[in-house]
Amino acid sequence: MALQPGALAGTSYLYIDGVEYDVVDSVGWQAARSVKETMVGQNGVHGFSVKPVAPYIKAKIRDNAGTRVADFEAMESVSVSLELISGKRVTGNGMWCVNVVEVNADDATFEVRFEGPDVQES
Repeated sequence: MALQPGALAGTSYLYIDGVEYDVVDSVGWQAARSVKETMVGQNGVHGFSVKPVAPYIKAKIRDNAGTRVADFEAMESVSVSLELISGKRVTGNGMWCVNVVEVNADDATFEVRFEGPDVQES
């Protein structure tokens, strides 16, 4: 991917175990491993709780003759990588596909979401 100075958003590339998939849109990720929730009582704010959350990488991708949609259900312990036009790379290892893949035949697209123990930005 050629870095374009000043570009912040737009072009992105998605790789799953080194195989590139055609990205349409809806690319996103969350690298957080926990969420804080404020605990409130009748007499005011008491503090907060911390609960774990699963980091994820997601995208809407294009179905084509070389893609077997059914394969996504079996994807476990895969490496997922996003390369963005800004030069940022988002990677996750040991990830699994969590959604039921449903293809929209009108535009040959489907959404994938991979969750796992760790997502890193670089």
